[in-house]
Amino acid sequence: MTVADIVKRAGIARNTFYENFSSKEECFLATQEFAMSAALERVVAAAGSLDEWPFRVRAGLGAFLDYVVEEPALSRTCMVEALSAGPAAVRYYEESQQAFVSLFRLGRDVSPHGADLPETLEEAIIGGVFWILYQRLTASRPEAIPELLPELVEFALTPYLGAEAAGEVATAEIPGGIETASAG
Repeated sequence: MTVADIVKRAGIARNTFYENFSSKEECFLATQEFAMSAALERVVAAAGSLDEWPFRVRAGLGAFLDYVVEEPALSRTCMVEALSAGPAAVRYYEESQQAFVSLFRLGRDVSPHGADLPETLEEAIIGGVFWILYQRLTASRPEAIPELLPELVEFALTPYLGAEAAGEVATAEIPGGIETASAG
């Protein structure tokens, strides 16, 4: 994509583009920062309204999936195109994933075997969630993303709670009636 393509699609003058960005790479990085900040803000807001960590995970994942569905082009830019947009974009993509790691690391405190969990567990969970969303976005199937919520919740919680308890959280009604992932 060229700067000419960007200004045409945005409906702005070329000089307006250069008043805001020095290059298309800077524009791309600003797009990534905007999208990931907005997504993380939604996740924290949804998760922060609940007391129990497993339900915070479910609400946060639901909020993230909702964001991806509501902003498929932006999500595709940040989760698919970023991987081939140069070293700075890949670095920001990786940093974005790390921002979610701390939210999962809290699960070690509620897990009966938290101290024994692998050090890279949270990175693997986040990487798995991002990979599944990457696949749905590259297949141009964002409408199928909300149906992933129960499976992703179970996937994310099983190492901490065990399969049975994770499955129960994945299908239980969220305390307080908060629904996520497009009517999940």
